[in-house]
Amino acid sequence: MKKLLQIPLIFAFVLGLTMTAKAQNMSEILYIDLEHGRVAIEMKPDIAPKHVERIKTLAEQGFYDGIVFHRVIDGFMAQTGDPTGTGTSGSDMPDLEAEFSNTNFGRGTIGMARTSDPNSANSQFFICFDDCSFLNGQYTIWGQVIEGMEHVDAIKRGEPPRNPDKMVKVSLASADEKISEENESED
Repeated sequence: MKKLLQIPLIFAFVLGLTMTAKAQNMSEILYIDLEHGRVAIEMKPDIAPKHVERIKTLAEQGFYDGIVFHRVIDGFMAQTGDPTGTGTSGSDMPDLEAEFSNTNFGRGTIGMARTSDPNSANSQFFICFDDCSFLNGQYTIWGQVIEGMEHVDAIKRGEPPRNPDKMVKVSLASADEKISEENESED
């Protein structure tokens, strides 16, 4: 009987640790709201601090809101982040130096798009549909989808897609949490 009573206590302890860890990392979660639903991305400042900072800055400015997925290749990736929707442009900010790592480009990995110059990433990024390990060490990884990959899978394919899907809203989870807290305090 004593062991049976210990199980709920152990479960509560583990759950508490998990929730605390999750709360501490909310500043590194990015939400992309698609027409199909919300995608949550864990950003990786430990492997690409400059790229994560760029994504955060652009998201806070609303830069990504309404931008389409202009290049979507089945079995490979969905690319977005170009305000012109053509794949030829970026933000007004300067290009970033590459932050290559040994991290694997697997399903749900997010990498920065660039030209043939490794130091030309700006605002465009892509989400891998499947294993893309052939990109390892050649592109900067800055995030990983942790929730909502089924919504990424639903993005229309094409180069460009006929009626492209768009990022309705891109926001930092910590900003969403602050808004929720403010709304609750107003009630």
